[in-house]
Amino acid sequence: MTARHKALSHWLREVFQRNSFRLVPLSGDASFRRYWRLHVDDATYVVMDAPPEQEDCAPFLSVGAKIAAIGLPTPTVRHANLTEGFLVLDDLGDRLYLDELSVPGAPDRLYRAAIRALVTMQRNVDSSDLPEYDAQLLRTELALFPDWFLTQHLGYVLSNDQRRILDSAFDWLIEEILLQPRVFVHRDYHSRNLMVLPGDDPGIIDFQDAVLGPVSYDLVSLLRDVYVAWPAEAIQCWRDEYCRLAVAANVLTTDQAAAFPIWFDVMGVQRHLKVAGIFARLYHRDGKDRYLADLPLTIDYLLSIASTLPQLTDLSAMLAALDLPARLHQPTHPAPGPRK
Repeated sequence: MTARHKALSHWLREVFQRNSFRLVPLSGDASFRRYWRLHVDDATYVVMDAPPEQEDCAPFLSVGAKIAAIGLPTPTVRHANLTEGFLVLDDLGDRLYLDELSVPGAPDRLYRAAIRALVTMQRNVDSSDLPEYDAQLLRTELALFPDWFLTQHLGYVLSNDQRRILDSAFDWLIEEILLQPRVFVHRDYHSRNLMVLPGDDPGIIDFQDAVLGPVSYDLVSLLRDVYVAWPAEAIQCWRDEYCRLAVAANVLTTDQAAAFPIWFDVMGVQRHLKVAGIFARLYHRDGKDRYLADLPLTIDYLLSIASTLPQLTDLSAMLAALDLPARLHQPTHPAPGPRK
């Protein structure tokens, strides 16, 4: 038992005033957080272990309270120890959207529910004190693609001309994205962070990185989810449903809804450039290889969407010349493991 696990167990004994309980590890995520299912008598909870030197629990508490205040399901925090980074949360169960999408008839029902919840958050969550998804943050995210995916993961040494093409594409993407209306952005609104619950609304988790940002971002995360692929016709249908609901809720004007398909594609390019870099970084820096299997779909999205945008012709041609899909199927160098 590690020192941190001992500290967690000691705190739980104090909180529940008993020595008898059981901790079962749950799957972790892309951060330094770990999760456990806590069994106490006949009740279960989820315990978040977020080392304070690496994770800050305060945004989780703040954003969770904002979402709960508008009536959407999130895990209620039952006990908190911010000094040590421990939280005890309500247990929303094990039914992730991702695991339920193979059930006949489920995808359309679940996605429409997630879209309704998204519009509700965009319309009603107070985002005035959230960090801005500004040009600096967008550019920092985009830099993950050349630094971690192209250079570290695939071993490319980029030429000055290739760097110029990337810089020009990044400038255009940022400029276009900043033109979009600003709303609450969950920032990881996809099938691994939505729970199937008895009611109509999805259970919403992993919201601690929320920002005030572009209106299309969360819908891209949901519909062009890098963990599951859907036909273009289905994506268009769900996107149109979002626009209808967003106009009705005054999240979008009619003119903005007409521009939304282009916003959706532009945001998709930015997100998939970022995600490719994040997945490579998780492997090489943190020793987490579970996301490597999701890189081919991420790159497929990137290549297919970028090729439809005239302003990204040079980027699309450069990426095609790099033959990324073939390179992804070549053996990957072993990761060095997590860094201290």
